Order: sequence, then C-alpha cells, then structure tokens
Amino acid sequence: MTSRLLPFAVRLTSTAIAAAALAAPAFAKAEDGGSAPLAPPRADGAGADAVQAADGILVTARRQGYVVLETSAGTKTETPVIDVPQSITIIDNKQIADQGIRSIADLVRFVPGVTSGQGEGHRDQITLRGNNSTADFYLDGVRDDVQYFRSLYNIDRVEILKGPNAMIFGRGGGGGVVNRVTKSALPDQAITAATASLDTFGSWYVSGDVNVPLSTGTLSSAARINGYYEELGNHRDAYDGRRFGINPVAGFELGNATKLGLSYEYVDDDRVVDRGVPSLGGRPLAGHRDTFFGDPDTNRTTLDAHVASVRLNHRFSDALELNVRGIYGDYDKMYRNIYAGGPVDPATGAFKAGGYWDVTARENVVGQADLVWQTATGGIAHTLLIGVEASRQDTRNNRRNAIFATSNGQLGDSVTFPSFGFSPVIRDRTSQADVFAVYAQDQVEIGQAIELVIGLRHDRFALDTVDLVSGAALSRTDSLWSPRVGLIYKPAANASVYASYSVSYLPQSGDQFLSLSPTTANLDPETFRNYEIGAKWEARPGLIATAAVYQLDSANGTAAGPVPGTVVLTGKQRTRGFEAGLTGRLTDALQLAAGYSYTDAKVIGGDDAGKRTAQVPKHNASLWARYQATDRLGLGVGASYQSKSFANLSNAVVLPGYGRLDLAAFYRLTDGIEAQVNIENVTDATYFPVAHNDNNISTGAPIGARFTLKARF
Repeated sequence: MTSRLLPFAVRLTSTAIAAAALAAPAFAKAEDGGSAPLAPPRADGAGADAVQAADGILVTARRQGYVVLETSAGTKTETPVIDVPQSITIIDNKQIADQGIRSIADLVRFVPGVTSGQGEGHRDQITLRGNNSTADFYLDGVRDDVQYFRSLYNIDRVEILKGPNAMIFGRGGGGGVVNRVTKSALPDQAITAATASLDTFGSWYVSGDVNVPLSTGTLSSAARINGYYEELGNHRDAYDGRRFGINPVAGFELGNATKLGLSYEYVDDDRVVDRGVPSLGGRPLAGHRDTFFGDPDTNRTTLDAHVASVRLNHRFSDALELNVRGIYGDYDKMYRNIYAGGPVDPATGAFKAGGYWDVTARENVVGQADLVWQTATGGIAHTLLIGVEASRQDTRNNRRNAIFATSNGQLGDSVTFPSFGFSPVIRDRTSQADVFAVYAQDQVEIGQAIELVIGLRHDRFALDTVDLVSGAALSRTDSLWSPRVGLIYKPAANASVYASYSVSYLPQSGDQFLSLSPTTANLDPETFRNYEIGAKWEARPGLIATAAVYQLDSANGTAAGPVPGTVVLTGKQRTRGFEAGLTGRLTDALQLAAGYSYTDAKVIGGDDAGKRTAQVPKHNASLWARYQATDRLGLGVGASYQSKSFANLSNAVVLPGYGRLDLAAFYRLTDGIEAQVNIENVTDATYFPVAHNDNNISTGAPIGARFTLKARF
C-alpha cells in the first residue's frame, strides 16, 4: 500500500500529543514478584515468579506464578489488580506455554464470559459479554484492529478486560477488549531460548528468544529478538499453511530519568481458509468432522504486515512522569473462499454454494501521550492522568463475488461444488478515519479503605469514505463522551469490593470503519452501558479469587432493512451475567487457573425481541492445573465446558454443548532443557467449538498430542 500516512506519521511523532505507541515494551528489570520463593528458570525464558516491568509505561505488571498482581492496562497507571474496578482475566506466557496454546481462540476457552468465533476462517473473532467483535484487539495498549490471526510467540501475557473500556482504549470495546503484551528487552539478563514442537496432525513449530544486555550504568541498553516459524496442519482434509514472524526490540536508559524503546515486527501468514460444515435439521452436519466444504486451490488467505513503534518515558520527579507512545503499521490482507451458503437438503444432499474474493490494504498511525501526577490534598491521595491520542487509519478494500455454473453444491461420498469463476470488482472503496481524543482520570485514595476511580474521555471520530464503483462520497463525524466511575471498598489490604459504571460507543461504520451508506451516515453510534458489582481477594500471596455480576445494555444496533440495501435500527440488547475466577498458587507445588461464567444475552426490543445472542452459551466453565510432582516432573490437567448456544441471531441452528479434557506432562531433562507433551481432547469428544453463521460451523479436533522441547541457555 502506498504510504499516504507517512507524512502524517512524521507530523504526529514530532508533536507532544502524538509521538507514539509502543508495539513492544522495550525495557524491563527482573524482580521478585512476591513472598513466594523464585522457581528455577523455565525454558520459556521466565522464572515462575519473574516480573517484566516498564517503569510506568502501560505494560507494567507484577506477577507470581500464573497470577499477575499488578498491571496498568485497566487504568494506564501502575495499579494492583484488586484495585481496578472491573473484571480482568490475565493469562501469562507460562500458562500459555504449559497449555501449548497457539491461538486467541484456544486462549479464550479459559476466560469467563468470552467465546471465540470462526471469523470466516481468516481472522480472530470474539464475543465478550454477548457483544461480537473483529476489532477489539490491542497490542501493548494500542489499537490492533486489522482482521488477521494473532500469534503468541513474542507475548509476555494476554489481558482480557471485561465491559466497556472507552475511557482507556477509545471507541468500540463494548463487551471488553483483548490486550496482548509483548516481551521486553532486559538490561540485566542474557537469554538464549528456543522451542520446538510437533503434533500428531503434522503441524510443527520452532521459535527463538535472544536477549543481550549491551551496556550498563546510567546509559544502559539492551536488545531482544523473538522469532518463529510454523507449519500448519489439523484434522481437516484440505487444511495447510505456514506463518512466521520476527520482532526485534531495543531499550535505552538515557540517564536516570529517561527511557526509550524501539520495536519492529514483521508478520507473514499464508493458510487455507476453512469455513467448516453446514447445518442439517437445525444442528451442525454430523459425521463429516474432517470433510472440507470448499475448494483447496481457491480457499486461501495471506497477510503481510510491518509494524514499527517507539516509546518514550521521562520522569520529571518521583511524582510526575510523561509517557509517549507511537505506532505505524502497514498491512496487506487477501482472502478467497468457497463455502456452503445454506443447509444440506436431507433428501438430495444439495446445499447452496457461495464464495467471494476480498483484498484489504491498510495503514495505521496511532500516537498517545500521558502525563501521570501523584499528589495529595488534605490527606487524600490522587493519581492524576491526563492524556491525548491522535490516529489516522487509511483503508482500501475491494471484493469480487464467485459466479457458479449452477446454484448448488452436492454432498455425497465427497463434496463437490459447481464450476465457478469470479466476477469483476463489485465493491471498491476507500476510507479515512481520523480520531483525536483527550481524557482525564483521577484515582483517589481516601484513607486506607476507600478508593474512587473517575474518568472521562472525549473522542472526535471523523470518517470519510469513497465508493470507487459508484463515485459516491460520504462523511460523518461523531463526538463521543465516554465516562467511567468506580467505587472501591477495601475491608483489608488484600481484598476489595467495587461498583462501577462505564460507557462505550461504536460508530455505525462498524468494526472495521470501512464504509458508510446514506442511511448509516445519519444514524447515531451504537451505545454500550455497563453496571458492575464485584469482589477480589488475594487469599494467599499469589492466589487471587474474583467474582462479578453485571448488566450490559447496548442500543442503536443495526440490521438489514425491509428494502434491500437499507439499514434500520434494531431494539436493545441486554446481557446479564455472573463471572468468577481463581488463579495462582494453591500450594507451593500446585498452580491453577479456574473460571466460570453465566451469561444471559438476548435482544429485548424490535423484531428480534426475545432471541438469544449468537454464540453465547449460558454456562461456561474451565480449569487448568499444573502440579509439580517432583523437582523434575510436572503434571497438568485441563477441562473446559460450555452449554449449548445458537450459531446465529436467527436462533435456527443449535451448537450443542460440550466438554473437553486435556492432559499434560513436563519433565526437566537438565537445568536448561524441558520436554513436554500435551494431549488434547483425551475422551475424543465430538464437538463444534465455533461458527460464523448457521452454515459455517467448525468441527472440533479428535484426540491428538503435541510434543515440545524447550531449551534455555
């Protein structure tokens, strides 16, 4: 994509309001994370209680085992998790490595209140508290909304914040956000680590992690590079692919008060697009777990991405600091797919065929600057945050539809599609989204027992679109005010009870802000309001229990109108739920991460009133535990369950409830080498974990094993 945004990026970086957001935290120091003793170094490059801190930057965290005790993701200031007035689930890289997690979809199986979607086989897609999104993803606190599959090779932890988060993250995020935090350069530790794995479906993976301290003292510096290569494979008949990425980062300590971080990441992904199986009789088609409904030579997606970033932190004093972050990203994405566009006819085995070819090029520039001031007035402590954000997103997208010789495919001994070709471009559009935001927040401590979090953000969101086929040009500007209020009562230093209220907005141009129509250009943004009451308790050092009840209302949603090509407002959607979690060290030898959620999400007005929201099971439960049986041998068990849900808002196709059991074993061969085996779906259960609509339903994999060797020198 031509770099139309580079001049804008230069101007943005040269001003105080924007010089830009870190795509990878670049500086960290290893410290003791709590009272429990440090475990021996792990082959994944971190001790069991290691800390990666960034001295006031958004990505700071304090941890112990699986549990993270402090983070700045929810407030943009270093805050204990028990003092953040919202539900947060954090999965760190040790748990990710122990479970052999390779994708966002696998990761969110262990997050209460969150489910994954199929994403049409070419992107991450999630539903948080009943609200579906392809864009509520962040990287080190900066928007990462391009549609692709996110890897975890360079990730320190993944933070899932529940409920509207516009005060911190900006527009969108109605049900919550997923924030990936990348690994940092360490100025006081040399690391050489490698991982290699192979599974029984033919997929294999290698990764490396090298950290080199370059200098010490007041002008210290360090460099770190993470990279990986993966060959993809699974149980499906025609699935394959490969992806790789590389992420060098550098950190510089420029005297005692200033830190500078630089990062670059290159990502390349090429894989088959698999949209699963269609339905039959209101349920997923049974008996075709491995059958590929597509054309292996056509169904393909590719991504080529370059992301550069910078971060600057300056401490004027112990009480006042400035954080400046900036990111530039250039993304080229393509996907083609042929798929089942309707249910299977039980009498003839026929099904409607569908397909299209879509190309997107996008450039993103985001800049943030935050001033954090700690002060006290009349015995009341304040942590004041004042910030600005500016961004521009340039996108071009075009599409061609598949043209079939006949309308139907056929299911028999195999799947056949009629001959097809692709039409000329039927959609070609450009969009430019410009955002300028200011925000302020005060974290107030009144004595030892009362804390108050008050924040307000204003976003000016301007979108200009051009339909290159028709020549139509449309614009809309929204002024979005996003408040947040949280009251925290601490009956003890290690416990809190909170109540909170927050609001987010989503402009009617949708998740990807690609287009406007004459109708949507005149519609108010979708609104999300969340009311939440919760409690957090650090039951013992490194073990946190959480619980929350909430009501999340959304309004001004849209749907297709009675006249083709039109859009109308729909009724409200309401999600009421309960979430609970327990994460950390239960004993010195036993770590666990457990969660449960009850989610009642449905439409409460309009023509679809009473219908349940798509792909939101009422009950969702998960457990992962690792037990260190001896100094060398560790054992793991994982279990997940979700009740039935509907594939689509039509409520016409049921996704059956299911449970899955996983096992693992870990053996330390030497002080620096560990062997690991993960056995997934031990009972060989048949299940349908995700869907895109009523006739694109993914099948769960049968029993399989992944063998991994990790080394650290």
